[in-house]
Amino acid sequence: MPVSSRLPSLGSRGEGWVAAQLVLIAGIVLAGWWHVGWPESVALPGRILGILLAAAGFAGAFIAFRALGRSMTMLPKPRAGGRLVEHGPYRFVRHPLYGAGLVVFLGYSLGRGSWLALALTGVLAVLWDLKASREEVWLEERYPGYAGYRRRTPRRLLPWLR
Repeated sequence: MPVSSRLPSLGSRGEGWVAAQLVLIAGIVLAGWWHVGWPESVALPGRILGILLAAAGFAGAFIAFRALGRSMTMLPKPRAGGRLVEHGPYRFVRHPLYGAGLVVFLGYSLGRGSWLALALTGVLAVLWDLKASREEVWLEERYPGYAGYRRRTPRRLLPWLR
Protein backbone atom coordinates (compact mmCIF):
# COMPACT_ATOMS: atom_id res chain seq x y z
CA MET A 1 0.00 0.00 0.00
CA PRO A 2 1.55 3.35 -1.03
CA VAL A 3 2.36 5.80 1.77
CA SER A 4 0.05 8.42 0.24
CA SER A 5 -3.00 6.22 0.68
CA ARG A 6 -2.10 5.63 4.35
CA LEU A 7 -1.85 9.34 5.19
CA PRO A 8 -4.77 10.55 7.30
CA SER A 9 -7.31 12.87 5.71
CA LEU A 10 -7.41 15.06 8.88
CA GLY A 11 -11.01 16.07 8.24
CA SER A 12 -13.53 15.39 5.53
CA ARG A 13 -11.75 17.79 3.15
CA GLY A 14 -8.33 17.86 4.84
CA GLU A 15 -8.95 20.77 7.20
CA GLY A 16 -6.31 19.52 9.64
CA TRP A 17 -3.60 19.79 6.97
CA VAL A 18 -4.53 23.44 6.43
CA ALA A 19 -4.55 24.15 10.17
CA ALA A 20 -1.08 22.61 10.53
CA GLN A 21 0.30 24.68 7.64
CA LEU A 22 -1.18 27.88 9.08
CA VAL A 23 0.47 27.20 12.45
CA LEU A 24 3.81 26.61 10.73
CA ILE A 25 3.46 29.74 8.58
CA ALA A 26 2.71 31.80 11.69
CA GLY A 27 5.76 30.25 13.35
CA ILE A 28 7.97 31.17 10.39
CA VAL A 29 6.75 34.77 10.40
CA LEU A 30 7.18 35.10 14.17
CA ALA A 31 10.62 33.47 14.07
CA GLY A 32 11.66 35.98 11.43
CA TRP A 33 10.73 38.85 13.74
CA TRP A 34 11.99 37.33 16.96
CA HIS A 35 15.16 35.51 15.95
CA VAL A 36 16.94 37.91 13.58
CA GLY A 37 20.51 38.42 12.59
CA TRP A 38 23.08 37.04 10.21
CA PRO A 39 26.71 37.94 10.76
CA GLU A 40 27.39 41.38 9.29
CA SER A 41 29.44 39.86 6.44
CA VAL A 42 26.41 38.06 4.99
CA ALA A 43 23.54 40.24 6.22
CA LEU A 44 23.24 42.43 3.09
CA PRO A 45 23.64 39.59 0.55
CA GLY A 46 21.15 37.56 2.60
CA ARG A 47 18.63 40.40 2.48
CA ILE A 48 19.08 40.89 -1.26
CA LEU A 49 18.80 37.16 -2.00
CA GLY A 50 15.82 36.92 0.34
CA ILE A 51 13.98 39.74 -1.39
CA LEU A 52 14.66 38.25 -4.84
CA LEU A 53 13.50 34.79 -3.78
CA ALA A 54 10.38 36.10 -2.04
CA ALA A 55 9.48 38.20 -5.09
CA ALA A 56 9.99 35.20 -7.40
CA GLY A 57 7.89 33.04 -5.07
CA PHE A 58 5.05 35.57 -4.98
CA ALA A 59 5.13 35.83 -8.78
CA GLY A 60 5.05 32.03 -9.11
CA ALA A 61 2.19 31.78 -6.63
CA PHE A 62 0.19 34.40 -8.52
CA ILE A 63 0.71 32.60 -11.83
CA ALA A 64 -0.27 29.23 -10.32
CA PHE A 65 -3.30 30.77 -8.60
CA ARG A 66 -4.48 32.27 -11.90
CA ALA A 67 -3.98 28.95 -13.71
CA LEU A 68 -6.15 27.13 -11.14
CA GLY A 69 -8.98 29.63 -11.47
CA ARG A 70 -12.23 28.32 -10.00
CA SER A 71 -10.58 25.02 -9.04
CA MET A 72 -8.54 26.82 -6.36
CA THR A 73 -9.06 25.71 -2.76
CA MET A 74 -6.82 25.78 0.32
CA LEU A 75 -8.14 22.36 1.23
CA PRO A 76 -6.41 19.29 -0.19
CA LYS A 77 -9.67 17.65 -1.32
CA PRO A 78 -10.58 18.96 -4.79
CA ARG A 79 -13.44 21.41 -5.08
CA ALA A 80 -16.72 19.98 -6.38
CA GLY A 81 -17.12 21.08 -9.97
CA GLY A 82 -13.40 21.82 -10.30
CA ARG A 83 -11.31 20.59 -13.18
CA LEU A 84 -7.86 19.09 -13.56
CA VAL A 85 -5.43 21.87 -14.48
CA GLU A 86 -2.43 20.91 -16.61
CA HIS A 87 -1.48 24.26 -18.16
CA GLY A 88 0.70 27.13 -17.01
CA PRO A 89 3.11 26.12 -14.23
CA TYR A 90 1.16 22.87 -13.85
CA ARG A 91 2.94 21.66 -17.02
CA PHE A 92 6.18 21.52 -15.00
CA VAL A 93 5.12 20.63 -11.43
CA ARG A 94 1.96 19.15 -9.96
CA HIS A 95 1.77 21.51 -6.95
CA PRO A 96 3.37 24.82 -7.96
CA LEU A 97 1.54 26.81 -5.27
CA TYR A 98 3.29 24.81 -2.57
CA GLY A 99 6.63 25.18 -4.33
CA ALA A 100 6.15 28.93 -4.78
CA GLY A 101 5.17 29.23 -1.11
CA LEU A 102 8.38 27.49 -0.10
CA VAL A 103 10.40 29.92 -2.20
CA VAL A 104 8.57 32.84 -0.51
CA PHE A 105 9.32 31.53 2.98
CA LEU A 106 12.89 30.63 2.09
CA GLY A 107 13.36 34.20 0.87
CA TYR A 108 11.70 35.61 3.98
CA SER A 109 13.89 33.49 6.27
CA LEU A 110 17.09 34.44 4.45
CA GLY A 111 16.10 38.10 4.30
CA ARG A 112 15.33 38.20 8.03
CA GLY A 113 18.48 36.28 8.88
CA SER A 114 16.67 33.66 10.95
CA TRP A 115 17.98 30.11 11.32
CA LEU A 116 14.80 29.28 13.22
CA ALA A 117 12.60 30.50 10.36
CA LEU A 118 14.75 28.50 7.92
CA ALA A 119 14.31 25.36 10.02
CA LEU A 120 10.54 25.90 10.21
CA THR A 121 10.48 26.41 6.43
CA GLY A 122 12.10 22.98 6.13
CA VAL A 123 9.35 21.52 8.33
CA LEU A 124 6.76 23.28 6.16
CA ALA A 125 8.36 21.69 3.07
CA VAL A 126 7.91 18.25 4.63
CA LEU A 127 4.32 19.06 5.62
CA TRP A 128 3.45 20.33 2.13
CA ASP A 129 5.03 17.26 0.54
CA LEU A 130 2.89 15.03 2.77
CA LYS A 131 -0.21 17.17 2.17
CA ALA A 132 0.42 16.95 -1.59
CA SER A 133 0.67 13.15 -1.28
CA ARG A 134 -2.70 13.01 0.47
CA GLU A 135 -4.16 15.49 -2.01
CA GLU A 136 -3.06 13.32 -4.92
CA VAL A 137 -5.08 10.39 -3.58
CA TRP A 138 -8.19 12.59 -3.74
CA LEU A 139 -7.21 14.04 -7.13
CA GLU A 140 -6.85 10.57 -8.58
CA GLU A 141 -10.28 9.61 -7.20
CA ARG A 142 -11.89 12.75 -8.67
CA TYR A 143 -10.13 12.99 -12.04
CA PRO A 144 -9.67 9.87 -14.21
CA GLY A 145 -6.78 11.53 -16.06
CA TYR A 146 -4.75 12.33 -12.95
CA ALA A 147 -2.62 9.15 -13.02
CA GLY A 148 -1.51 9.99 -16.57
CA TYR A 149 -0.83 13.60 -15.60
CA ARG A 150 1.31 12.42 -12.67
CA ARG A 151 3.36 10.21 -15.02
CA ARG A 152 3.82 13.07 -17.50
CA THR A 153 4.69 15.56 -14.73
CA PRO A 154 7.09 13.79 -12.37
CA ARG A 155 8.04 16.86 -10.32
CA ARG A 156 5.83 17.53 -7.32
CA LEU A 157 6.72 20.93 -5.76
CA LEU A 158 9.64 22.51 -7.64
CA PRO A 159 10.93 21.96 -11.18
CA TRP A 160 14.42 20.96 -9.99
CA LEU A 161 13.28 18.47 -7.29
CA ARG A 162 11.60 15.06 -7.60
